[in-house]
Amino acid sequence: MATARDNLARKQIYIPATQPEEGIVLRVAAYCRVSTDSDDQLNSFAAQNTHYNNLIKSHDRWELVDIYADEGITGTSAKKRGDFQRMLEDCRKGKVDKILVKSISRFARNTKDCLEAVRELRTLGISIFFEEHNIDTRMVSSEMLTSVIAACAQAESESISQNMKWSIQKKMQNGTYVASSVPFGFRRINGNLVVEESEARYVRYAFSNYLAGKSTTDIAKEFTAQSVADPALGSRKWSFQAIVEMLKNEKYIGDAMYQKTYMTDSLPRQCLRNRGERDRYYASDTHLGIIDRQSYDSVQYLLQQRSEKHVPHTVNTSPLGGRFICGKCGAGFRRKQNNGNAVFSCMSHVQDLSSCDMPPIPENAVMQTFLRLYDNLKHGEILQFTQKILSTIRSRKMLWSTDIVELNQKISDISSQSHKLSTLNRRGMVDPDIFIAKTNQLAEQLRNAKQQKEQFMRQEDRSILDSTEQLLETVEAGPEVLEAFDEELFYELIDKIIVESNVRIRFRLKNGLELPETIERMVR
Repeated sequence: MATARDNLARKQIYIPATQPEEGIVLRVAAYCRVSTDSDDQLNSFAAQNTHYNNLIKSHDRWELVDIYADEGITGTSAKKRGDFQRMLEDCRKGKVDKILVKSISRFARNTKDCLEAVRELRTLGISIFFEEHNIDTRMVSSEMLTSVIAACAQAESESISQNMKWSIQKKMQNGTYVASSVPFGFRRINGNLVVEESEARYVRYAFSNYLAGKSTTDIAKEFTAQSVADPALGSRKWSFQAIVEMLKNEKYIGDAMYQKTYMTDSLPRQCLRNRGERDRYYASDTHLGIIDRQSYDSVQYLLQQRSEKHVPHTVNTSPLGGRFICGKCGAGFRRKQNNGNAVFSCMSHVQDLSSCDMPPIPENAVMQTFLRLYDNLKHGEILQFTQKILSTIRSRKMLWSTDIVELNQKISDISSQSHKLSTLNRRGMVDPDIFIAKTNQLAEQLRNAKQQKEQFMRQEDRSILDSTEQLLETVEAGPEVLEAFDEELFYELIDKIIVESNVRIRFRLKNGLELPETIERMVR
């Protein structure tokens, strides 16, 4: 006996699609993040509005819903972008079929926001087309989309960083760069350094008294004592090193040295003092100075003389000499004897015990710690893992770099032309002589494009990855067990030793990677 369910099943019929998706009129919206700079016409709302209006009108089966735009404020989350939320709400109401956006970075400020929005829109049957990347979310799987977005986000972040570095470097070269830091004795007004007289008089005092014979330590103590009565000196304890930095600062004669510090390329990025690793730029007369040039030059000469006089010749008798950096005050270390044992002491601590409380580091203890580090590098996978990460980052960077994307597009276009030409030839729609000539021409263009791509990839900077691979080769060629300190191996592997405390140091390897180690024996 047939049941009610059976009767319902027999009444079900199949209704095929009568119109392919390509034939449906799509309701298309555009989203853009507009510049708040009135001079930035390329990213202005008017320019983007014209672009998207023309683009949508050029498709017969697209109709414009709206153009949503938010101001491009760095760091703004998706929830705080009003038009972005309005667009999502219209999508939820079924008003939109497709969204056009220039790039992933324009669509969302971070990968998390991007993925959440893309996934929600996919469940609503709405696709997004990213113009710069030529990605349509309707055409890729969720897993592929996640990988692509992650790669694009990283590539765009690196591209923005490189563009900013390039822009800053150009400004340094032509002397128009404005540093964010303002030295003691100045204020920044309308982008210019202006002398702050309440502080400038102490700068003059430091220069004149140093030339008169006072030490930087004595001047620092006077500043610290005076700071109680004079707010201009700030509520801080002045150190001899702060006075040395003041006496060396070229800004006090109205000049500017750019790129005294730099950000490392290795992960995690760090700000380091530029000791010749990067180009530096010197600009004269960038602002009104506080000190006359003759006094400044005399101070530099005196600083050099006193430095050579006070630094003992034994500082370089140890293979560790010149490698230490104090993690508390940033000063270097000096080798000395302590009860018959060689130790390295923070130079700030040596000059003024109250300026830095870093205790001396026994030379033998550091050497023993290096043996333990070497064992970890030899039998662990730290360098192998670092190499893998750097290779992945470089591959993604290469994949999405502007040059590679353009060359890939060129190769794709040539291949497409070649395919169309072959199709026309098979149908007898092209003259054989023209076909052969055009085929040869396209083959030559394709070969040149591929050669350009290979050349670009070979020329791409591999310095960090290369130095990591060199470290790997050094460790792999070294002994299985390092029983005694090896000076040559130490020089091959270690760039600096950062002393964090009386029980902890960090070895900075030649590739910039920093590895912490514990010192087992310390002088108390």
